[in-house]
Amino acid sequence: MRKRKATRTVHVGDVQVGGDNPVVVQSMTSTDTRDVAATCEQIRRLAEAGCEIARVAVPDRKAVSALSEIRRQSPLPVIADIHFDDRLALLAIEQGMDGIRINPGNIPREKFKDIVWAAKEHDVCIRLGINGGSLEKDLLAKYDGPTASALVESALRSVDYLEDQGFTNMKVSLKSSDVPTMIDACREFSKKSDYPLHLGVTEAGTLLQSAIKSSLGIGMLIAEGIGDTIRVSVTGDPVQEMTVAWGILRALKLRERGPEIISCPTCGRCEIDLLALVEEAERKLAHLKTPLKVALMGCVVNGPGEAAEADIGIAGGKGTGMLFMKGKTVRKIQETEFIPVLLAEIEKLTGETIDP
Repeated sequence: MRKRKATRTVHVGDVQVGGDNPVVVQSMTSTDTRDVAATCEQIRRLAEAGCEIARVAVPDRKAVSALSEIRRQSPLPVIADIHFDDRLALLAIEQGMDGIRINPGNIPREKFKDIVWAAKEHDVCIRLGINGGSLEKDLLAKYDGPTASALVESALRSVDYLEDQGFTNMKVSLKSSDVPTMIDACREFSKKSDYPLHLGVTEAGTLLQSAIKSSLGIGMLIAEGIGDTIRVSVTGDPVQEMTVAWGILRALKLRERGPEIISCPTCGRCEIDLLALVEEAERKLAHLKTPLKVALMGCVVNGPGEAAEADIGIAGGKGTGMLFMKGKTVRKIQETEFIPVLLAEIEKLTGETIDP
């Protein structure tokens, strides 16, 4: 993995993005922003799962009216996601948003000026969100479609416009539902600009499809040293995004948070319901923050050896199994004790409480 490309540091509220700062994990709420209670509850759940910046949709003035209370209750910096109506961006800034996301594909660049001046006055970060599905018509015609080069040109001319207004607290995203296009666009942009890049594959689908596309698109770029903040896009509960996002960063040894569960694919030697065991462990341990490798193996013969790097694990056989730590057997346990014993030992290791 290459050293991360040097970028400027910008700030979204109290979160620093770019420069030497860690790659930041963010998400977007799926609630109706006008429902303050539901939106704040989802932001709270996102924060508990590892989200560091939250974005909310702002479709109309009624949604704008909820923003100040959402920001007051939110444990995270909040970005207002604006499309089509530049006036909503101005109102959102007045409501105390930490960031604004605007799309040059549906807000004409000549309407950026007032937004930029308001953002500068209130010290608000702007994300230029370039999207293959809503690219400017002249660029679609010039490049015969939403190509990587079209995305990059859209981004660069928007960056130039904001810089002409004396504004530099911005980050940029170049997103497409096509993974190679997204990768090529981000690579090209990173060669031509030092503004922080927000990485994501848009419209990535349900959890499994999103995990595949995001791990390839985001993971390949991060491995090359490109990217400063990431959002995994999942159809459904955005809290699911955190598992994938942190999994990508953990796999690349960039950041660690919570448990990594190692489990075997099972074979003819497996005599326990390993899938059920793993699913229950994942559910019980999902809220933990302490980095930990937990192994759940379906074979008492090879299990401890195959997962020797795990901090703690269970190798199960029919009726009984072995609790092991760092590849060394601690004691024999009954199959009915697998989860209770595992959770109790993890509580001792981490000092965090796990609900039974």
